[in-house]
Amino acid sequence: MKKPNILLIFTDQQRADTIHALGNAVIRTPNLDRLYTSGTAFTSAYTPSPVCVPARCSMLYGQYPPQTKCYDNNFPMPVDGRPSFVEILTRAGYRTHGIGKCHYTPDLHALRGFQTREKQEEIVFSPEVDDYLKFLHAAGYGYITDPHGVRSEMYYIPQIAPMPAKFHPAQWVGDRGVAFLESVAHHNQPWYLFLSFIHPHPPFSPPIPWHKLYRVPEMPLPNLPPHYTALQTYINRVQNRYKYRDRGLDFNLIRCIKAYYYATISFVDFQIGRILDTLEKHGMLDRTMIIFTSDHGELLGDYGCFGKRSMHDACAKVPLLVRFPERFSSGKTCNIPVSLVDVAPTVLNSADIHFDAYRLDGIDLAEVANNASKRRFVFMQYQNRGNAIYTIITEKWKYAYSAPDNKEFLFDRSADPLETKNLARVNSCNGIKQQLKRDLIEYLSSTGEIDAIDGDDWRIYPQMEIPSDPDAGLIVQEHPWAQVNLPPSYMDKKA
Repeated sequence: MKKPNILLIFTDQQRADTIHALGNAVIRTPNLDRLYTSGTAFTSAYTPSPVCVPARCSMLYGQYPPQTKCYDNNFPMPVDGRPSFVEILTRAGYRTHGIGKCHYTPDLHALRGFQTREKQEEIVFSPEVDDYLKFLHAAGYGYITDPHGVRSEMYYIPQIAPMPAKFHPAQWVGDRGVAFLESVAHHNQPWYLFLSFIHPHPPFSPPIPWHKLYRVPEMPLPNLPPHYTALQTYINRVQNRYKYRDRGLDFNLIRCIKAYYYATISFVDFQIGRILDTLEKHGMLDRTMIIFTSDHGELLGDYGCFGKRSMHDACAKVPLLVRFPERFSSGKTCNIPVSLVDVAPTVLNSADIHFDAYRLDGIDLAEVANNASKRRFVFMQYQNRGNAIYTIITEKWKYAYSAPDNKEFLFDRSADPLETKNLARVNSCNGIKQQLKRDLIEYLSSTGEIDAIDGDDWRIYPQMEIPSDPDAGLIVQEHPWAQVNLPPSYMDKKA
């Protein structure tokens, strides 16, 4: 029997609560809704690390950060010869192709198991090495220096894309995805396609007329519980600073951010519809396992914070839909915690590939959906040592420890799904807190991740604070090739 095709559709920084059919009454996602009604939704899916590179690394290798040793965007992915699940598929005879953002480190252009890639990355050192930029500039848009939106000071300022919709980054990924599917439609070789969109990652930059799909007064306000600053961590505060978002909350701006964020998601959803239509047209839809997910979410002003790198569900939870009638029920919702590390074993099992060359931390999502798994919790980690957040999640509880704050967090996921109350110092919750703490420390110890551990407790590091000067720590992020050449008299900073 022919092995199934596999399509992994991936977005960047998309919250779990951004699918209409799963309860968001404002957002319009007819094609993600279509995936859900014909597949299974995992509504407690978590990133292994709430930041781009380590999340993608853990998904690619099926291992949590303590095994990959990739803890943040500046850490390299494994270079020790262990194969990614894509490489295993390639060895097994699959035609493997990647389109869009991979964010591989230390080499953005590495294949890491793919036979071929069409590249579109956020920041590149030359437009000649990025397939999307070559396409955009050849189409007459060589003047565009910020194709994914202006970053730095404008990082969280909603903005209209500098090109028409038909040349937008998300449209290019959709176009190239349709072209690939057309090219393999009549081949006997099974294929794996990674379709990776940069959006809705900030800057929030939808094309015309999609920027008018949502209006500011329609948008819900951020989640700001009483005493919400007590729910922040040091990493939240640092992130707010360097993203130019720690000078107070402007609620109209926050609602505009959310409107443009939703618009970019809807534009990606439109591309997903084109992909599903192409599969259906060629009779490949039911022969293809489709997984839709994201690397992490986005705080969008919740708790007075922006960005990622947090244990809160706003950026720790990810959307996860699986459509494959052979193994996953239609219209089913599964609330058992799962992780992006589960993608690799799910793909390999669906392709009937036995693999035991190294230990996978994940398990088959079909096993979870059928209540056949005995796993009690999933893990999440950002950074390591004294600047890290370690997290463990069960069906009812979430426990996190922020090392730079020397502070514990405990949330009742059933009674308080918006995480408005930290129960870590509530006497009646001390028993469950200590149990989860032991489970987390035991897991870290078992992997050799002991830098944050002192015996059976957390190691105490010096508490960290951001500088009081509000301009200290602001950063600039731009393409190195895209510096604007102004007349020297305008560039001279001397009085």
